[in-house]
Order: sequence, then structure tokens, then C-alpha cells
Amino acid sequence: MKSYNNRIFDISVLVPIYNEEKILPELYTRIRETLITISENYEIVFVNDGSTDNSILEILKLSEQDKNVFYINFSRNFGHQIAVTAGIDSCRGKSVVIIDGDLQDPPELIKELYDKHKEGYDVVYAKRRKREGETWFKRVSAKYFYKILKNITLIDIPVDVGDYRIISSKVVEYLRLMPEQNKFLRGQIAWLGFKQTEVLFNRDERKFGKTAYTLNKMLSFAIDGIAAFSDVPLKLVTKLGFFISLFSFIIIIYALISNFILKSTISGWTSLIISFTFIGGIQLFSIGIIGEYISRINNNVRNRPLYIIQETNINKH
Repeated sequence: MKSYNNRIFDISVLVPIYNEEKILPELYTRIRETLITISENYEIVFVNDGSTDNSILEILKLSEQDKNVFYINFSRNFGHQIAVTAGIDSCRGKSVVIIDGDLQDPPELIKELYDKHKEGYDVVYAKRRKREGETWFKRVSAKYFYKILKNITLIDIPVDVGDYRIISSKVVEYLRLMPEQNKFLRGQIAWLGFKQTEVLFNRDERKFGKTAYTLNKMLSFAIDGIAAFSDVPLKLVTKLGFFISLFSFIIIIYALISNFILKSTISGWTSLIISFTFIGGIQLFSIGIIGEYISRINNNVRNRPLYIIQETNINKH
């Protein structure tokens, strides 16, 4: 999807929103106060990802107050990465900032990201020095996930980095050429290459509500990242199958020798059941890995739109 019209801004800020009714006024104020120190020619694009509270009403109020505030309202909840993708599809800035709508990422950092971007970097990502308000489990699991991902892929995805970053219009154009359904944007941006750097910051604690990223969503997001950028799990299944087959063959030879040469029968109903259970578990695990890849192929073959827009004001300006 291309931009809705030809108006060009110096900077765009994309904000995916899901049930952030209480935060929106402060979020908008802080983003705007930061942007006007950069340029008066800005746009703020809120993407309402099927919020169940009054987030869209707050966004509509802001769009009426500020002609540079735009919105995309989804027909239902499509997910954070899809919401960011919709913003990328519709933005019209020479440089584009992606920031979450929960105010854990301070909008004031946009100025520092922009200044660094102007030094010639196509991607400047905000790297977390501290992560306030997050459980030790989330911090540790995120850290080791990115380390594992870095070791099994050929791309360098930075650790302790979310989607908060500024990207050039060149990066935006290439992201629009990536139509896959299971989005992992931070991996896609790293895969593109170009000149990239970081800015350190301390992540704030969430002010209102709870994070929408449950353990199940975090796990799904991790699987998307691995499946999108690595075939190591498939190779692991192949190697695992080979070694289990080899082990089984050795057991068979041992059983035949014991029965026909050593004249001793191998007893052990328990060991037999354990072996069957172990091999069955490995088979199911392997089928699950293969299924994840097949599922992603199926999603892309169906070629459904990534999202459905119920209403937007972008084409009215």
C-alpha cells in the first residue's frame, strides 16, 4: 500500500495504539513538544489496533485540534507489528520514527534520534540501558532470545532493542516491499543493512494499565522472529532424526546379538515404554517445528490483506 497522497513531511511519528485512552493526551503533548524543536512540518500517525476502550475517540479529538495528527482505525485487533506496518505503509515523512503508545519509551528521545540520523545513519535505534517496571523473567528471556537469534541467523539483531527507532525514507520503501504476513520488523530492518547505530536510554515504567504482550504473545513473537530469519530449526530436526535413527539401529543390533549369539533375552517393559515415549515426543516436537514453517507458507499463499482499515483521515489532507 502506497501513501494516500503526495504531501511530504520532514518527519513522521508512527504510534500503534491498543487501549491507551488514559495515556493519549500526555503522549501527544510530549511528542508534539519534541517535534516542534525539529520542524513544524511533521505528522503524527496513530494506528488504533482494535482498542476496546475510548482510544479512538481521544485520537479523533487530537486530529481535530492538530491538522498534523492523522489516524488509521482498524476494523479489529490485528497485532502490534501489523499496526506498525500500516503506519509505515501510510507515512509520508523524509524520516520516520516508530514509538510505542504506552509512554515507556520517552518521546523526548526523538530529538536525539533525529540528530544522530542527520549524521548520515539510515537507522538509529533506541537501546535500553535500564528497563524499569519489567519482570526479571521478561528481561532475561528477551536477552537470551536475541542472543540465540543472533547465533542462528546471519543477521545482527541488536540486544535490548525494541521497535523504538528512526528510519530513513529509503528503509521505509524497502519495508513496503516485504509482504510477509508474520511480521518481525526489527529483524527486517536489521536484514536490510544500511548504516545503523544506537542511542542509549532508560526505559520508563508503564503508567497505566497492563502490557498487551502476554507470555503467549511473547512466545509467538519469538517464533515469528526465528522462523522468519533462520532455517536452523529445520536442520536441527533433520540431524535429530538422523541421530535417533542411528541410536535405534544400534539398539536393534544389540538386541539381535543378545538373542541369537549371547542367548540372553532382553527384558524391560519399562525401558521399552520410556523409549517409545521419548521417540514419540521427539517426533511431535519435530512435526511442530515443520508445521510452524508450513503455517507461514500457508498464510502467505492465501494472500489476504495484512489489515482492514475501518476509517482514516489520511486521504482527506
